[in-house]
Amino acid sequence: MLSKSSTYAIRAVLYLSLNSNEEKKFSPWQIADDIDIPAPFLAKTLQELTRRNFISSKKGRNGGFYLSDDNRLNSLISIVNAIDGLGKFKECALGLSECNGSNPCPLHNAITPLRNKLINELSDKTIADYTREMKEGKIHVF
Repeated sequence: MLSKSSTYAIRAVLYLSLNSNEEKKFSPWQIADDIDIPAPFLAKTLQELTRRNFISSKKGRNGGFYLSDDNRLNSLISIVNAIDGLGKFKECALGLSECNGSNPCPLHNAITPLRNKLINELSDKTIADYTREMKEGKIHVF
């Protein structure tokens, strides 16, 4: 349900949430190397997230990307929306143009509850919530 672009963005944001602050910033190449994703692609993604105020950056000699306390208040659904929009959550799992509750595809009734649960999970928690769970060892990304 999530594109590669969105999953890379989420992984990068969570990495920054765990490891960065206003004094400790990271280049796209450092992040990409640490979380094993393509650096050129990540650089464009981070620039877009910065433009939309989901992450912070500083230019110059000691510059790089980081998450501020305010950035950590965002939800992951807002990251997905910034990267891909939310249309994927409305599309038919089989790619049919006519698929809904009254005209379901073979997977519609199985996928809809999972899709709704994912949307709720991504919407209800902040980046800070996920970071806390990672620090507590309840979840892992890296």
